[in-house]
Amino acid sequence: MKKTFLLVVMQFILLIVFAQTPKTPDQIYGQLFVDVQMNRIFPDNKTFVDCIPKRDPKAIVADYLKAKHNPALRFSLLRFVEENFEIPVSPTSQYKSDTAASVKVHIQQLWNILKRNPDVPAEGSSLLPLPYAYIVPGGRFREIYYWDSYFTMLGLQESGEHEVLENMVNNFAYMLNKYGHIPNGNRTYYLSRSQPPFFSMMLDLLAERKGNSVYALYQNVLLKEYNYFMDKTANTKHVVTMPDGSILNRYWDQGTRPRQESFYHDSTVAVDYKGNRAMLYKNLRSGAESGLDFSSRWFADGEHLSTVEVTNFVPVDLNGLLYHLELTLAKSYKETGNLLRANYYTQLAERRKKAINKYLWNAKDNWYYDYNISGKKLSSAVTIMGISPLFFNVASTEQAHAAAQFAKAQLLKSGGFITTLKNTGQQWDAPNGWAPLQWLAIKGLENYEEHELAREAAVRWAALNIKVFHRTGKLMEKYNVVDTNLEAGGGEYQSQDGFGWTNGVLLKLMDMYDIKDR
Repeated sequence: MKKTFLLVVMQFILLIVFAQTPKTPDQIYGQLFVDVQMNRIFPDNKTFVDCIPKRDPKAIVADYLKAKHNPALRFSLLRFVEENFEIPVSPTSQYKSDTAASVKVHIQQLWNILKRNPDVPAEGSSLLPLPYAYIVPGGRFREIYYWDSYFTMLGLQESGEHEVLENMVNNFAYMLNKYGHIPNGNRTYYLSRSQPPFFSMMLDLLAERKGNSVYALYQNVLLKEYNYFMDKTANTKHVVTMPDGSILNRYWDQGTRPRQESFYHDSTVAVDYKGNRAMLYKNLRSGAESGLDFSSRWFADGEHLSTVEVTNFVPVDLNGLLYHLELTLAKSYKETGNLLRANYYTQLAERRKKAINKYLWNAKDNWYYDYNISGKKLSSAVTIMGISPLFFNVASTEQAHAAAQFAKAQLLKSGGFITTLKNTGQQWDAPNGWAPLQWLAIKGLENYEEHELAREAAVRWAALNIKVFHRTGKLMEKYNVVDTNLEAGGGEYQSQDGFGWTNGVLLKLMDMYDIKDR
């Protein structure tokens, strides 16, 4: 009887949770959603999932099905969508910048362009309303993004935009309380996953201004973030038990369908796929949780997207972030006087650090790699993320100096650090470089007093950013660091301008190293 009662209670709780979970565009619009995405009514699948209905979504769907199946009508799907939905626009695409102006002035002006006021709920919209103002990346990205925001905050900090920075932290805390995790972005179609957990690092930025009491204030949400990635509060499988019993983590999206915002793209990848399509979709989704969507880093054959297996890797950067989160939880409990819990999380962090150095360090190459779970061996894919243990102070002094030489020889190009050594056409591969990865590498090198190499990388990256700005009037999402006379390309979508994390990292590096505009 007791077991039966507990089962009934659990089912009731799940029903409540399910009922409270916002519906995604494919759930709301059904066949209309599929038809719009697969017929590519908009070149970018993200456009339709960001549309706002002009009237009751149920009525729109009913009218669509009625009209679609009426042979007497000459039906235009595009016209139907335009009549029934508000099509989103990207303000940054209409922004005209002054290429003769200082890039610092340009970034200061852009904060207002990229700023969004607190959201107003709209029925049928995929937007998850947030209570505080925030900065969006720019371009097609019309909402807040999780890991982007940390690097954007670096620039907000330099600009003295402390209120916006704190508002963004509070928005993430709000989502942790409401959804149990920070989704990829504040859209319903992002709720099945998170992104690299930078929340504890955001608190470091906030604490620089407001003191260590910040860690105590946000203790509850820090714990929710940790419990999500440790599989204690959600139906995820982020936790990986290593051969010696130690615990590390991987990326894992809860969904098994094509991503709503990339529905055509993901469905096309699956057309000739002979394996388990549900797992293919899960791996595509998990690539989005990693933030690196997509890279040969995640491919079984190192070449083709159809072999993506993100869930089969223990990523070095994710575990560095969770190491930092464990240390931050220890700091939080120390602030509240709970030394027992502080010691508990300190020990967890030390165990993770030991496991990272045992399983992810290649002493032959002097570099950190991801761990292949099924093969029980290190991946062979070289990625700049291999330097992230320096950023998180996980590496020993000897490892750090050896890794710095590897990075200099293999990954430093004329425009900064390249993402991987392979050119597959994926945006997180060669020849592209990305602002967040430059920051992780440069700050990691500085942590171990590799000042000369850090400065050289910073100067090269900043020079590329500044040159492209004065040529185009834009700061890009990504750059070609091999041929610095070109703008970067590749990936699922065109290079986006704006751009939150590029602005943030560039501003921080220019101030750190006194880099001039010209």
